[in-house]
Amino acid sequence: MADRRQDAIATLEARLGHTFADRALLERALTHASVENAPDNERLEFLGDRVLGLVIAEHLVMRDAHADAGELTKRLHALVNGSACANVARTLGLGEALRLPGAETKRGARDLDTVIADACEALIAALYLEAGLDTAARIILTLWAPLLEQPHDPQATDPKSALQEWAAARGRPAPSYHLLGRVGPDHQPRFTVEVNVDGEGTEVASAGTLRAAEKAAALALLRRPRGAL
Repeated sequence: MADRRQDAIATLEARLGHTFADRALLERALTHASVENAPDNERLEFLGDRVLGLVIAEHLVMRDAHADAGELTKRLHALVNGSACANVARTLGLGEALRLPGAETKRGARDLDTVIADACEALIAALYLEAGLDTAARIILTLWAPLLEQPHDPQATDPKSALQEWAAARGRPAPSYHLLGRVGPDHQPRFTVEVNVDGEGTEVASAGTLRAAEKAAALALLRRPRGAL
């Protein structure tokens, strides 16, 4: 298992384009808080979130001189949220490189969005601390390039907020979400959620997390043909 993890770390560094001189710093970035008696990555995660936000915000401002602050804020949120960080983490193979207790591995923590997204932010902080902002920014923009090139779709990015705005514009109460069921083992659950906008209908969707199921249901209601709403 240790050899497999070391191979995963080597792959991670190759995809990152940076080999850490400070191995203890890298190990800390990859250590989940559930590991006992070891420095974990929570403080690095806090720092990495700010570094990522600064780099992406600066890039958006420089790229589009005509976007107003509200539009820039929406784009920024779409690019630095947990889903975006988890996406990048998977391209790096970060999950396999994490240091986790056996119990966490068995429950599938290596592929949980929240776990790998947090570790991605911690890794960004480690890059910043070791190599400086210029190097960290270059690597971040390379990793985020596919997301930066995607057209901005506020509905797909934050469907719950978009649905709430849609309902408010029609004088309706805020959408309500109801958990209809949860199936599957702990390491691979499946949540089914119903969303309702009073007087405008309901939709049902399923996903691997409660949050993702709520977002999928909201997006389904938003994208229902207007005549059916």
